Amino acid sequence: MRSLEEQSLNKFFSHIYIEKGAEAYPETQRIINFFPDSNKVEISHYKDVFCRKGQSWAAQKRSPSLILAVKRDNLIYPGAAVCQSFGEEHFFYTSSIMNCFYDCEYCYLQGMYSSGNMVIFVNTEDIFREVDRLLLKHPVYLCISYDTDLLAAERFTGIVSKWAGFALQRRELKVELRTKNADIKSIKNICKADNFIFAWTMSPDEIIKKYEHGTPPLKARVEAAKAAAAEKRKIRLCFDPLLYIKDFEKYYGNMFDIIFREISADDVEGISVGTFRISPSYLKNMRKQRLCELTAFPFALIDGVYNYDREINAKILDFALNRLKGYISKEKIFTWGD
Repeated sequence: MRSLEEQSLNKFFSHIYIEKGAEAYPETQRIINFFPDSNKVEISHYKDVFCRKGQSWAAQKRSPSLILAVKRDNLIYPGAAVCQSFGEEHFFYTSSIMNCFYDCEYCYLQGMYSSGNMVIFVNTEDIFREVDRLLLKHPVYLCISYDTDLLAAERFTGIVSKWAGFALQRRELKVELRTKNADIKSIKNICKADNFIFAWTMSPDEIIKKYEHGTPPLKARVEAAKAAAAEKRKIRLCFDPLLYIKDFEKYYGNMFDIIFREISADDVEGISVGTFRISPSYLKNMRKQRLCELTAFPFALIDGVYNYDREINAKILDFALNRLKGYISKEKIFTWGD
């Protein structure tokens, strides 16, 4: 019998579009077996559906379709300037899934894509081979979950497990999984690797309820991170983006207290701190797709990136860093822009 979580996931996709050539991959069979009630449609190329003109991002986000495809180029990307490298020289990211289960109003994905549908690339081994080619040249720090929440899809894709197993065999590779998910069962089923980091994005419940639709509450995220730490897995806590909202000191201060009452600083690999920031083109598209109070803010263009003005930015970061230094050593705190 399927669990309640699996039953809920099965209601998510009414249609699954399968790119010609993708049907031969084991990942495809695993996914379509997980969604037996979805209508399956063969297509020539994933962009025929994902990039279709006249789509409503918001409408599709409410009732998305799933597209299974083969990623044929751009398997690995250099790390973006708006992302944190944690001091790693050779910083890259990859995307096994385009778009996300969750619907966070401040997420750059709605500025990146015109479609609310989700694409899963089923040829993970091809990405592995590209990483191995890079490893012949130098060590690699690789983020695998920027354009989606891979852990939220783990029950039917198994992609995170494959990455953990891959990392386990490659000492010069360090992998980060960024997530808001709280599926402890899936985490426990993923093999342990010292060079695989679970990085939880933490937010106050007031922000989660208002802006991070469909995501687990703070308590669940904390419990998931605590469970991972108890199993001696590497964990990172990400307070990024910090949002400038009314009474932000109260909400974020309470959040820090809640987290560090449950999670020991000794169990934390590092902390990521950063304020909301985004490229001009993404912000322009976000405002077209879904104008809300967060994206309507009069941001300042600083060094080619939209951010809060320097005074507001300093106010937010000074508050967060002063509070965090009371819980964890400053050597473990990484701030965007450092």
